Amino acid sequence: MQPRVSGAVPVCYVKNLELSRDFYAHFGYAEVRHGGDGDGRWSYVQSGDQTLLLACVQPPLIQVELPLLIYLYVDDLAAVGERVRAAGLPWELVGYPDHAPGGEARTTDPDGNVVLAGQRVAVAPGDRAEPTGSAAEFSLIQRAAAAVRRRGNAPAACQIGSTDGSPCPEAAEVKLADPWGDTVWGCLAHSEEALMHARAAFIATEDGYGLGPWLRARQGRTPPG
Repeated sequence: MQPRVSGAVPVCYVKNLELSRDFYAHFGYAEVRHGGDGDGRWSYVQSGDQTLLLACVQPPLIQVELPLLIYLYVDDLAAVGERVRAAGLPWELVGYPDHAPGGEARTTDPDGNVVLAGQRVAVAPGDRAEPTGSAAEFSLIQRAAAAVRRRGNAPAACQIGSTDGSPCPEAAEVKLADPWGDTVWGCLAHSEEALMHARAAFIATEDGYGLGPWLRARQGRTPPG
């Protein structure tokens, strides 16, 4: 007989059980039972059919910084965001990826772990909010890449390459520039890396909306025809 998993319970080791329990309550989790004392305590929380075990041990475990601890699908992302922000916690809208057409947002739990929340039910394009923070920066990269794909005027491959000097096989999707006139074409990942570490770099869009047209439009003038 083929083995079959009938259920799975994520376990999060936390430093403060009460703070963590309050944090996950914003996503609809409520404590079902708890136990332990002294050097080990735990809280079993549940939201619908989804369960989560919060464990607190003494001395605390050495926790590493993770790019993502847990991904939660919620029914109403906007409502969850309001609760999280009202509690004074960070809440950053990432965007509307294919796996979460109703929106995807990022926050951190009391231990600094990254938690992503997504909504499966799509939101109409006209009702979508603009991404915020670093997510907005990546959204701009994606928009620039989409514009390049429409025009098809990029080189075949990323020109940034890997840190060991080897070429990057990914497609060039974004053009970057700096105030000194240097330019380079990069894939999405390497373009994001460049924008983060080369602080004077910027996205050099080639969509006709540069400073000249913008200034003329701002002053109520149309560009010469």
